[in-house]
Amino acid sequence: MLRLRPFKMRDAAYLVNWLKDERSFKMWSADKFDYPLSVEQLKNYKEMYEEDEFGWIFVALDDKGIPVGHFLMRMADYEKNSVHLGFIIVDPNIRGKGYGVEMVSLGVKYAFEILKVKRVTLGVFDVNPVAEACYKKVGFVTETYHKDIFTYGDEKWGIFSMAICR
Repeated sequence: MLRLRPFKMRDAAYLVNWLKDERSFKMWSADKFDYPLSVEQLKNYKEMYEEDEFGWIFVALDDKGIPVGHFLMRMADYEKNSVHLGFIIVDPNIRGKGYGVEMVSLGVKYAFEILKVKRVTLGVFDVNPVAEACYKKVGFVTETYHKDIFTYGDEKWGIFSMAICR
């Protein structure tokens, strides 16, 4: 069973260790951070969202209180009743055990029950079918697909824009 709490700087070491290879890092960050990820970048990220009234950084903890996942909830729009999830990651050492589905489900529950929005969105690159399947298990559906929107080396990645509605 997972629980969510706000991101704390002591969580930064976990995130840095979860993102070891550049390709996975790019799938996670979409060039919003510089590779390799550093504690200093995460400090700036945390400070930025402490000032953003429409965004929050979360960490998922296992039953021992150890961080096993992370995501950002941002762009809360109370007129459109929506919020966007991003920077979703689960500790690579424990993937495939349902933590991603549980964490994203808790994020959606928070959005619907606490923020009282009716719609949660996210984007996932087409080269990340495991993440896409995770989001579909939670109930997200693809609304649009943008082909070749991101370049990594010689690769062109498309992105699925997904949403779940209350």
